[in-house]
Amino acid sequence: MRIGIPSTGNNLDQSFASVFGRCSHFVVIESETRKVITAFPNNAQNAAGGAGIQAAQSLIDQQVDVVIAPRLGPNAWNVLQGAGVKIYTGINGTLQQNIEAFLAGKLDETTMAAGRGMGRGMGRGGGGMGRGGGGMGRGQRQGNRR
Repeated sequence: MRIGIPSTGNNLDQSFASVFGRCSHFVVIESETRKVITAFPNNAQNAAGGAGIQAAQSLIDQQVDVVIAPRLGPNAWNVLQGAGVKIYTGINGTLQQNIEAFLAGKLDETTMAAGRGMGRGMGRGGGGMGRGGGGMGRGQRQGNRR
């Protein structure tokens, strides 16, 4: 089985990345041998938009069966789920620690995407620049004003 993991570098001693779509690298491991098949820079890291989708597609192109990630937005989630890739929530630590935890059955399979995309507070009501949050948007309605 091929396992894809977002990383801060290109080997198993690197840290598990805290983000998926904008991590610096991806590492793909063969579960039977626990060896790195490939490690590559995330070309979507600096994308203006759609980084999660592009990152997910790059792992599908590597024919991964499983992705271990901190959390996924809905677009990346849908791309991976549509390709039949199982998604597990990783732990803080190295890639090696995450692989060992996965193979020991200690990671939870993720059953839903996190958030609504566009990062924290940038959507339509997460407390940032959107319409309902009190940031730079229109803010919350008061009384019967419309």
